[in-house]
Amino acid sequence: MSFNPASPLSAAVEPARTDSTRGIAFMALGFFIFAAVDTQAKFLTATLHPIQIVWTRQLGLFLGVLVLLAVRGLPVLKTRSPLLQMSRGFLAVGSASLFIIGISFVPLADATAITFVAPLIVTVLGALVLREPVGPRRWAAVAIGFIGMLIVVRPGMGVIDPAALFILLAATCFALRQILSRVLSGEDSIETTVAYTALAGSFAITLPLPFFWHWPGSTQEIVLLVSIALMTAVGELMVIKALMVAQAVVVAPVQYMMILWATMYGYLVFDQLPDLWTWVGTAIIVASGIYTLQRERMLRRQETKNTEAAMKAARGS
Repeated sequence: MSFNPASPLSAAVEPARTDSTRGIAFMALGFFIFAAVDTQAKFLTATLHPIQIVWTRQLGLFLGVLVLLAVRGLPVLKTRSPLLQMSRGFLAVGSASLFIIGISFVPLADATAITFVAPLIVTVLGALVLREPVGPRRWAAVAIGFIGMLIVVRPGMGVIDPAALFILLAATCFALRQILSRVLSGEDSIETTVAYTALAGSFAITLPLPFFWHWPGSTQEIVLLVSIALMTAVGELMVIKALMVAQAVVVAPVQYMMILWATMYGYLVFDQLPDLWTWVGTAIIVASGIYTLQRERMLRRQETKNTEAAMKAARGS
């Protein structure tokens, strides 16, 4: 998924030192890997249930967290908001499950384009739930972005399978996860958030697994399942590294490169290419998303300056 279901992006704390070039490189590599994971998942939906695929995907994160716990110990799990952390994990597997169900019917590039509305949904939810200030420019960008999404989907025209609704629901779950991340921001470390996402998500997706499990019937299926688990863990590590060396607002736009990887994989593996209107809609969504990210970056920078000025004034008095 473009805005990866397991990514702790918006839960990141700002690094003490920043290296934007390395951060962008790590993020680009991470989402290149996630595009490959999505491609393998779509291929496997022809023979395996999405729940089993998501469980395998989650297994990579789970094993990675076990290693983290072995190295750092149980203090990694210390949090003041366990229910919110677990809810975030549940939303992660919900988002992943909905997305993989969707891509079993929808071309990969089209599905990726639809998920790009996630940051716009975050803006709406941030204003409605967290009471974050959103000016007319950002509201206009959100409205334009949703118009772009309608151009991609073209409801009622029979261009894209109605299963695209699953993709939109996946993006909504992801946005809700981001809202929880903002609530948790400053309370827990990246490692703690990743650990709860992996553990709670693995628990949630394991419960229904017996009803959908099907033993892989070929070596190809086994290889792809193992590849999904390992590549998910590596991709997640790349995202975490990116967030450790660079600011989230700098590396976040790199995720939009997913449309290029999804298009490439979609063509090479499934012989599918987006049509002209899908590209037009995608361009509108991406432009709107980048604009909202940059506006948020400017506003947060201004808030930091105002806070520093207030602290200086307090010290001077």
